[in-house]
Amino acid sequence: MGKVAFVFPGQGAQYPGMGRSLCEVSPAAAGVFRMADSLRPGTSSQCFSGTEEELKETKITQPCIWAVEMAAAAALNEAGIQADMTAGFSLGELSALSYAGVVDASTCFELVCERGRLMQDAAVAVETSMAAVVKLSHETVEEICTRFEGVYPVNYNCPGQVTVAGLKSSMADFSAAVKEAKGRALPLKVSGGFHSPFMAEASAAFGKLLEPVVFKTPAIPLYSNLTGLPYEGDMKHLLEKQICSPVRWEAIIRQMIAAGVDTFIEVGPGSVLQGLIGKIDKHVRVFGVSDAESLAKTIQEVKAC
Repeated sequence: MGKVAFVFPGQGAQYPGMGRSLCEVSPAAAGVFRMADSLRPGTSSQCFSGTEEELKETKITQPCIWAVEMAAAAALNEAGIQADMTAGFSLGELSALSYAGVVDASTCFELVCERGRLMQDAAVAVETSMAAVVKLSHETVEEICTRFEGVYPVNYNCPGQVTVAGLKSSMADFSAAVKEAKGRALPLKVSGGFHSPFMAEASAAFGKLLEPVVFKTPAIPLYSNLTGLPYEGDMKHLLEKQICSPVRWEAIIRQMIAAGVDTFIEVGPGSVLQGLIGKIDKHVRVFGVSDAESLAKTIQEVKAC
């Protein structure tokens, strides 16, 4: 077997009840939730019992997803499965940061809580939304965006899929132009225009919060959304600018495969990243851990290799 990568999803992957069964089967996972509840009371109850509408609120979404992701990673490590390298999509990059040992879990969780608050404040300041554009090339999507006020390509997910963020007032006409070009624009379950210039104030404020935090060298290769490459140089700059810059997900996965990864494990709720990775390279193996059932299946499959 080649190398194993843990990849952590971002907003939009949340669902009511997430994380509950992991805690029932893994003491390590339960420990993550105890830590989260000690710093932000109610985190576990929001994950386990919160409504879909509640979990869509960015200041709630981000700490809740982070807790589930780190719980799933802890459960995998507890079972003897560890990553050779790691990356995360948007919010997931904070989980990857913690997993790679750049900051300790409690410090990272506090940063996630602040990031969620700042991004929610930015999201409500302007009426924006996001959509995944499929069946068109990256270049075609970029060109269509230039025709509309305040519409930007923000996530380069896989061949034939780019997420855009834009003013709500522009998105209906943008979607019509996408349809005319033989593509489809699929609305996303998020509350703002993330990874775009609409997040500039949140990005700058988060950068200020990062200034006193001590960052360690990653224990394993950690990939940046901003560059699509392993972290190097000013790590805080990479994390700050990630908030208002496109996510280079396709580039990250291709870099990981070139570095020897043949097994990807999506660590946390949902299966979006599994689907994207399969479209980037159908020859790699892709698993997911979001609950007790998928944890057991992944452990069995990976250890059998």
